[in-house]
Amino acid sequence: QFGLYDTAGNVYEWCADNYQDSYKNAPTDGSVWKKGNKNRVLRGGSWSYNSFYVRSAYRTRFEPTERFSIIGFRVVFG
Repeated sequence: QFGLYDTAGNVYEWCADNYQDSYKNAPTDGSVWKKGNKNRVLRGGSWSYNSFYVRSAYRTRFEPTERFSIIGFRVVFG
């Protein structure tokens, strides 16, 4: 429906937003949520986890100094 294909399941997507426990007071204009702690948001699951996590609605956090083969990023032009 959105014209996107094969975008989930390879690696967790490292997002620019800082991790928050909820979406309360989140920006509504699509801008990056740079508030609070240094942890970042990971979305979408990866090849090493079961299919429950391979969806864009799933999110978790990580510290940017950590390095894992299951974390990557997507370059977006807008």
